[in-house]
Amino acid sequence: MTGQPFEFDAGDASGYHDEAIWLVDMFHKGNIQAFLDFNKGRMSDVGYPFYLGVQYWLTGGSILIARLLKAFYGAFTCYLIYKFARRNFGDEVGRMAAIFCMLMPNLILYTGLHVKETEMLLLTVAFMERADAMFRNKKFNFIEIAPPVVLAGLLFFLRTVLGAAAVMALFTTLLFTSKKILGFGKRVILIVWILTVVGYFIGGTISTEVESVWASKDRNQEISMKMRANEINGNKFAKYATGLVFAPIIFVIPFPTIVETPLQQNQKILNGGNYIKNIMAFFTMFALFWVIKNKKWRDYILIESFTIGYLIVISLSAFGQAERFHLPALPFELILAAFGISLMTNKDKKYFRWWMILIFVAIVAWSWIKLAGRGLA
Repeated sequence: MTGQPFEFDAGDASGYHDEAIWLVDMFHKGNIQAFLDFNKGRMSDVGYPFYLGVQYWLTGGSILIARLLKAFYGAFTCYLIYKFARRNFGDEVGRMAAIFCMLMPNLILYTGLHVKETEMLLLTVAFMERADAMFRNKKFNFIEIAPPVVLAGLLFFLRTVLGAAAVMALFTTLLFTSKKILGFGKRVILIVWILTVVGYFIGGTISTEVESVWASKDRNQEISMKMRANEINGNKFAKYATGLVFAPIIFVIPFPTIVETPLQQNQKILNGGNYIKNIMAFFTMFALFWVIKNKKWRDYILIESFTIGYLIVISLSAFGQAERFHLPALPFELILAAFGISLMTNKDKKYFRWWMILIFVAIVAWSWIKLAGRGLA
């Protein structure tokens, strides 16, 4: 529909494509320094165009091969999700979680786009799976430390806050996980080794970027919301959206839109997937409520700390309502949803019916806000 192999308003996708083609030209000229100078020492968001450039160099710039690889990455991510969920919650939940992720429209969509989300999801899930294996393996092996630390480091080259969330999940798990999962001796050794490795490899520029992102989060959110309120076809209510609004509903948003709004073709594609996420959020929160109520939260601290930690950071940023920035947490929300479903009883079903009514009201209210904010209601 756009006359090119990219989505509507493909700013990032076409930008990555053009940057990768330029990088191939730099490879041929033996002048990679130009690419490094262009990024001015910046780590975040450098990894994907560099990866895509290498891929283009090896495949003659084939977009088709890039998309086929993304389909493979997406499928392999589902397999890793199964391994992670089975180890934590059993085979039934593992199978359910893998099927949820395999069929989730949002995850399918990004395997067909030229942006970094599919590769970022693969690295994130691989990090979580390897970190979980490291913590739960009773036979300690120093070689187990390398994969999760390296994968966490690679995440900084895709999105700074994602790498930071991964590292914080490691340390939170080391400090609070159950003693029956991680003994005292292994805990101390892991803390020392991971602190040493992380301090050596994830310092300098990366730590500076993390500090910069955190220091500017409030200002960036305020500026972004005002821009959304003042742009053409923008919503005048956007300026009132803050972390205080996003944080309480971070597992549920974004809501789908059931009214026509101009220049939001990509949003229309995502509406169905967002609706499914709204529904599944009930089971995610039900699982979290169950582990807290039954004092089991220490047994699943890795998935809890990463998912909640990352979403909190997103809720306080300029991207609290942006579906694309929620994506790294989505597989783990679906794993928790599968666990929540496995815990449901006939007594609990009534709460789900009330939840569906609440979601319906919220979607209608959100659609009214989209119309009223543009002077159409």
